[in-house]
Amino acid sequence: MSTLLDRAVEAHGGLDNWNKLRTASATLDIGGAIWHLKGRPDMFRDIALVASLTRQHVSIVSPQSGWQGTFTPDAVRIESLEGHAAEERRTPRDFYRGHAQDTSWDRLHALYFTGYALWTYLTIPFLYTYPGFHTEELPEWEENGEIWRRLRATFPDSIASHTREQISYFGEDGLLRRHDYTVDVMGGAKGANYASDYQSVNGVMVPMSRRVFAYDEARQKIGEPLLVSIDFRAIEFRSE
Repeated sequence: MSTLLDRAVEAHGGLDNWNKLRTASATLDIGGAIWHLKGRPDMFRDIALVASLTRQHVSIVSPQSGWQGTFTPDAVRIESLEGHAAEERRTPRDFYRGHAQDTSWDRLHALYFTGYALWTYLTIPFLYTYPGFHTEELPEWEENGEIWRRLRATFPDSIASHTREQISYFGEDGLLRRHDYTVDVMGGAKGANYASDYQSVNGVMVPMSRRVFAYDEARQKIGEPLLVSIDFRAIEFRSE
């Protein structure tokens, strides 16, 4: 691992502790302008999830809207809380061909995107130590009166995420401040994902709040609109 990745992993709780954990469960709200643009404004309000930390598998339940769904890189499925009226899609990433940022989504489009995105956010920076990842430290970045160190991560083809190259910014305390990417399933739309409100959960430092904005060619944040908001109300990691 790079020196920066070592520092970030240690600041977030350490690899020894992380490697003992197997699952995460959480309750959260997801909002923001992108969901109105996609025609799914309230789909992920007041949801609960269970995610594997060792493979890409996320289950999401929406008691308010009466559905439950599962995400893996190879398939997404949505059904009623009683297990009826299932919708399923194999090789789901193939169904975004020709999509732009303003292309409408059905429920399976939205579930695939949200499943891989939440899994990525829950596992960074430990994710970058998994097999197949390559990291490189980039020049420092100044923002909010702080100097942030930047790490470019190249994802293996086996991991579903926004795009293959993503950049994470870490503060002097080693905690993630910002996470940049383009979104392949939205025609390359840009996202600057800001992490804040850290809490220690089972020995892991977790940002309970995330705010995603666009950024310009100089990587400066575009403050309006707020594209995505993620607010965790509760989260727990388990070793089983």
